[in-house]
Amino acid sequence: MTTHASIQTQLPGPKAGELLERRHNIVPNAVSYGIPTFAAKAEGAKVTDVDGNTFIDFAGAIGTINVGHCHPTVKAALHDQVDQYIHTGFNVMMYEPYIELAEKLAALAPGLHDKKVLLQNSGAEAVENAVKIARKHTGRQAVVTFENGFHGRTLMTMSMTSKVKPYKFGFGPFAPEVYKAPFPYPYRKPEGMTEEEYNLFMIEEFKKFLLTEVAPESIAAVVMEPVQGEGGFIVPEKSFVQAVKGLCEEHGILFVADEIQTGFGRTGKYFAIDHYEVTPDLITVSKSLGAGTPISGVIGRQEVMDAAGAGELGGTYSGNPLGCRAAIAAIEVIESEGLNERAVHIGNVVKDRFHQLSEDLDCIGEIRGLGAMVAVEIVEDRDTKAPDKLLTQKIISEAQHAGLLVLGAGLYGNVIRFLMPLVITEEELDEGLSILETAIKSCSTPQHV
Repeated sequence: MTTHASIQTQLPGPKAGELLERRHNIVPNAVSYGIPTFAAKAEGAKVTDVDGNTFIDFAGAIGTINVGHCHPTVKAALHDQVDQYIHTGFNVMMYEPYIELAEKLAALAPGLHDKKVLLQNSGAEAVENAVKIARKHTGRQAVVTFENGFHGRTLMTMSMTSKVKPYKFGFGPFAPEVYKAPFPYPYRKPEGMTEEEYNLFMIEEFKKFLLTEVAPESIAAVVMEPVQGEGGFIVPEKSFVQAVKGLCEEHGILFVADEIQTGFGRTGKYFAIDHYEVTPDLITVSKSLGAGTPISGVIGRQEVMDAAGAGELGGTYSGNPLGCRAAIAAIEVIESEGLNERAVHIGNVVKDRFHQLSEDLDCIGEIRGLGAMVAVEIVEDRDTKAPDKLLTQKIISEAQHAGLLVLGAGLYGNVIRFLMPLVITEEELDEGLSILETAIKSCSTPQHV
């Protein structure tokens, strides 16, 4: 069998060790890292470090590389753009790639209504602008997000984020008029409650939230991740999402789908919200849209997007030409290579492998997700469902040192998430899963001894 992962040195290796020392001398400790080495080359679903160690990538730069590292179509677009101009500032002299990308996003986004598109730099910036647009359009102030949700690290998006450590601790006071509603966590539903009963209960809890926490007529927007990312890839029931959207419509609240991590093929569709048969008023996009370049956007109803006046939205590098060209190329790759369909296949392979593994290992609590946005929750045992953060960290570390880039997530830090490039080959996928399977077995206790 072909070996795609290849670890030739200890981690960090000699060159990485020197760079790591320089890094600690100059970069704040608050900027964390998952593996103690430095990239030298990346292509497809593999990354090679400065010491010649090659890793299979199940992290995808935290979900930004759905079309793979250095895809030839993306590289060609970037080289072509660099030869023409790098940046003029869209609010100084406009350029066609911004318009072309906006048109493509509007055409792909759900809903037959007229749409307009604002381009920005990062996911957090997109969410911030969605809030600004919603407030401008509705004349209201309050913003509702959900428990376990993550929306960014700026003041507003940090305020909208649920997890305290490491994202919020010591960084307050936070932005006012931000409220967090309860969100379904089916794996941790009350004992004895059926899935249907739990879902109805959560819908009622959201209705109660509108009575006890914030009045509907004060709310500008409800912002929801169709699948919670940092929260642990938690997938709500379709009826819950539809009920929230229905209440938004009833009270004149804008429904915002945060598709930063879920978008552009990850769940088997361009937008994860399509799984719920719901049409958002605004959609935020970033990460894999840019295939590794910084770009983000807000897609929305024309009348909503036009609420703000001239000069009220924008930014120096917003919708920069390189990001636009990379995004146009990425969309072309998703379409031409059938990556939405590929995501469904990858997700099925991952789930099947872990369902088989769970028969022997009591530490695998739940396997969940949509498309290739799959996660495994690690617990002390399946009876108590007690989160096992320490075991999760050990598994990830061992897998990384064996040549697999993989990430954790979850409110309790006990979730292993999969964000591999969708162009990953069958051999690479199989080998990566085998590395992780070996790590889990070596770090945990079998169910039957």
